[in-house]
Amino acid sequence: MPSLFTACKTPSIVEKTANTEVPESFGSSQDTVNSATINWADYFSDPYMIALIDTALQNNQELNITLQEIQISQNEISARKGEYLPFVGIRGGLGVEKTARYTPLGANEATTDIEPGREMPDPVPDFMLGAFANWEVDIWHKLRNAKKSAVMRYLASVEGKNFMQTNIVAEIASSYYELLALDNELEIVKRNIEIQSNAFEIVKQQKQAARVTELAVRRFEAQVLKTKGLQYSIQQEITETENRINYLLGRYPQPIKRSSESFVDFKPDSSFAGIPSQLLQNRPDIRQAELELSAAKLDVKVAKARFYPSLDISAGVGLQAFNPAFFLKPESLLYSVAGDLAAPLINRNAIKAAYKSANAQQIQAVYKYEQTILNAYIEVANQLAMISNMNKSYELKQQEVQALVRSTDISNDLFSSARADYMEVLLTQREALESKFELVETKMKQLQAKVGIYRSLGGGWQ
Repeated sequence: MPSLFTACKTPSIVEKTANTEVPESFGSSQDTVNSATINWADYFSDPYMIALIDTALQNNQELNITLQEIQISQNEISARKGEYLPFVGIRGGLGVEKTARYTPLGANEATTDIEPGREMPDPVPDFMLGAFANWEVDIWHKLRNAKKSAVMRYLASVEGKNFMQTNIVAEIASSYYELLALDNELEIVKRNIEIQSNAFEIVKQQKQAARVTELAVRRFEAQVLKTKGLQYSIQQEITETENRINYLLGRYPQPIKRSSESFVDFKPDSSFAGIPSQLLQNRPDIRQAELELSAAKLDVKVAKARFYPSLDISAGVGLQAFNPAFFLKPESLLYSVAGDLAAPLINRNAIKAAYKSANAQQIQAVYKYEQTILNAYIEVANQLAMISNMNKSYELKQQEVQALVRSTDISNDLFSSARADYMEVLLTQREALESKFELVETKMKQLQAKVGIYRSLGGGWQ
């Protein structure tokens, strides 16, 4: 006959080893200087941006929701810890019972005296006061592993909060730089409106002198109107960007204080990626995935332990009598102690399903961990490449803008002396305007790359 433990035999725990190998290009780095270790208030020098980030870290609703999730996870630890400790309670009762006279119990009570000359009361009251305890002995560490799993998930929720803080810091900084870029684009448009309006007046005068046709006047007028219309689309983008920042700050729409004058001339400091092991230490999402993997492995052990016998011990002690006056007598004392050993034998489908699900979730956590690490390295590689490429692009774009600005002046002079066609002037003005926009956008991408590498390296939560 098979033993109880043979009947409860379960399959072995399925484990998958995470692949944490990194490319040789990353592993060859020996420079341990890492920008992620810098506090965000020191990494970003703009006082207006620092004030915005500080407000967001206090008022952002999503971050505050996450803080409550951390509290929930912490409460789960207390709940799991309480499961492997004895449950102790107090119980009291009051009742009355009338037993039929012509029954064995009724006949016995009718002929029984409590003491000589004192009969049993009829009906019989019942008073009870006692304490009881229940305790599941954690033989297979099922309850302790469940508590450890809750601890891992609590720590993972803390890392999730840190990762959210990193993203909030980066998103506000990126949106702030976008706002500065839009301000500069708007200023460029206003300056071009002034330049084009002056050219338009010159064309009208030349038309009166019969040096150009009505077509030239209308083309210059259309160019001025198009540029004027462009400023309103930029103003709309400014409003939307301001409100995106206000949303992150947890407040209703209002103007964002900023300083846009030195945007184009701002030179970002150098960023340092450090070594790969620092990325694993600094990125909260990687540590969160690692903790969730540890919790999933413990869940598998908890699910496997459900196949084994469980030992429950229950005990109680108290006083019971039909009159509270007898509570002080030894005869009113009652107590009980019992042990209960139970194991699933037949129809264990629910336990098997839970065990298989725990195995699948553990493997799923491994893949998620690998995916998180892969994503982190790709993000760092992309941001490092963007910093390098945007720096080179900005230098070339500056030269292009300077050349086109000179071309605009030259075309205006040539047109005034009737040595250039008006189409050449319009085309040169349009190209100069577009190149100035591109210069501002390149500067914005350059600064956003600085934000991106900081976020990718895991900065912003320290």
